[in-house]
Amino acid sequence: MTNQPAQHHPERQARVKTALNIFSVFAWVTGVFLLALVVRMVCQYILKLDIPEWATWIAIAHGWVYVGYLLSVLNLGTKALWPFPKMLGTALAGVVPFFSFFMEAKRRKEVIAAFNL
Repeated sequence: MTNQPAQHHPERQARVKTALNIFSVFAWVTGVFLLALVVRMVCQYILKLDIPEWATWIAIAHGWVYVGYLLSVLNLGTKALWPFPKMLGTALAGVVPFFSFFMEAKRRKEVIAAFNL
């Protein structure tokens, strides 16, 4: 007996694929803003460099992008029927440098395999 992935309705596959693409975009943008925020904080607090005034907006921008990331995690998690701990772990990946990139790759691989995308 072979382990074949479950068959899903094409409309559900399309909804999950759309949610996965939105999640991927928000994961990458959140990760980039988070890295920019870390660089700004290192320059400001560790290296004691003067940072330009506009750099303070990086934290605000990351916050708003992270809200979009949270909504995309909720959207994908509900469509893919993830358990709550999986959604929570994925949501927390947006606040740890580099982790959003790794989590996005892991979740993308899982969803593509589970839904035959």
